[in-house]
Amino acid sequence: MSTPPEMPTEVPSGLPAAPEFTEPLAEWHRLHVRMLVVRPLNEGIAMLVPILVLLFTGNGEKWRLFASGVTVAVILAFSYFIWRTTKYRITDDQVELHTGLLTRKQLAVPRDRIRTVDLTSKPGHRVFGLSAVRIGTGQQDTPGTDGLTLDAVTQEEAERLRVLLLQKAVTHKAGAPGTASPGEPHAEVAVPESEVISQLDLKWLKFAPLSLSGLVAIGAVFGVLSNYADDLGLHPVQDLWEWLFEHPSFTLLGAFVIALVVLGLVLSVPLYILQFWNYRLTREPDGTLRVQRGLLTTRSVSVEEQRLRGVDIQEPLLVRAGRGAKAVAVTTGLGSKGESNLLLPPAPLSVAHQVSRDVLKVEDDPTTRKLRKHPFAALRRSLIRHVVPWVVITVGLAIWAPSWAWPIPVAIIPFAALVGWDNYRSLGHALDDRYLVTRNNSLVRSTVALQRTGIIGWRIRRSFFQRRSGLMTIGATTAAGAGVYHVTDVGESDGLALADAAVPDLLRPFLIDTSTVEGQAERNV
Repeated sequence: MSTPPEMPTEVPSGLPAAPEFTEPLAEWHRLHVRMLVVRPLNEGIAMLVPILVLLFTGNGEKWRLFASGVTVAVILAFSYFIWRTTKYRITDDQVELHTGLLTRKQLAVPRDRIRTVDLTSKPGHRVFGLSAVRIGTGQQDTPGTDGLTLDAVTQEEAERLRVLLLQKAVTHKAGAPGTASPGEPHAEVAVPESEVISQLDLKWLKFAPLSLSGLVAIGAVFGVLSNYADDLGLHPVQDLWEWLFEHPSFTLLGAFVIALVVLGLVLSVPLYILQFWNYRLTREPDGTLRVQRGLLTTRSVSVEEQRLRGVDIQEPLLVRAGRGAKAVAVTTGLGSKGESNLLLPPAPLSVAHQVSRDVLKVEDDPTTRKLRKHPFAALRRSLIRHVVPWVVITVGLAIWAPSWAWPIPVAIIPFAALVGWDNYRSLGHALDDRYLVTRNNSLVRSTVALQRTGIIGWRIRRSFFQRRSGLMTIGATTAAGAGVYHVTDVGESDGLALADAAVPDLLRPFLIDTSTVEGQAERNV
């Protein structure tokens, strides 16, 4: 990341804590002084388990109290030094952030490279009316290089920064909106009304158990507790596994699975509420799409509409069985992982298509188009990929494991075959005047509508078995979302024709007209 211009040798000690800024924020400012309290609160939640371990373990009460006090003091001191050594400013050309005590960091983000502005308020932030502003540039190749974060500023200032940094063109003329001449009173950045595209409906809670989020949460909590137990010299996972291996009991295993599923179902609803409470998808007058959600930790992500390259309708298997789906943006500046690109949480499929239509500003959602099926050879490949691994596992367990182990993968094989068949049913593609539509996978069926103008290249893959079956996988590369979207196991001629029709002249120089070659061969004979 570029190094900002040389900073003045002396910075006034009385830097304002919560600046009333004009356009631009040419002077250096510190984060809000309430950060001294907010950071220990947020850090204290993460450090709660180690502090409790120090309090209730060890040799001697004085030692435990001393160690716990030192831990808390270190957190407080660290927060103070972070606040004291961090300052930022916004110039005509870039956003600059200087931070660090022993290792100084000087970060700068050009304003014309800003792609997203993410406002996040953890519980500690919300208590004191603060937010963390993350400015994203979309450069995600190297971890930690995607923009910078101002943690923390007041919620009012965070909202003004969001509007200011996402403006299409910045005008610095006297009297222009969001500007103020020297000596004039501060001019607020106007926040016009927004168009609501979608908002939370409590009926959507029925999709929470189908999303398996409760089971994911149980796994995460179990993993954290297991790590702390290992640090204390306990090994519950290993001990439980060894006991089950030595004393196999299908009754106990079945009861454990049922209890796990019930607990996951119970936890899924409150987790859905924690993640998506107050969900709103709006179109802002400044040309951005904004998603707001969260109960304890609130989050607001804004992306420019002009950087939107398509929509991905994702249908996890159980959610699809309940006629539900979620919508994800295919846009530059946000990757395909995580929840930053989420447009719609698990909701009815009809709502997902409606959101897709409104976001893409089309009359008919391209993801609802009738797709062209792939050759029958693709079904054979799908069944082999899903069934053969379980057959191999069954044979291996039958040879080297106890007699009770091999029936488990045998029972899974029919389900694997169904998944393979459903995976083939999900395959398909379509092409219209504006969008390439492709659908893949079964466990999480993904239907992507990608703008043809956003395709910058093609990636063609033909494995040994695909060549024998006359198939190939065509990948449309783009600067948005996952970076490449595949048309899997399509016929060779259909795949090449699709790529040539989607982006004319891009692939054509590398294609050979077989009819011309055959005619030339006949003339030579």
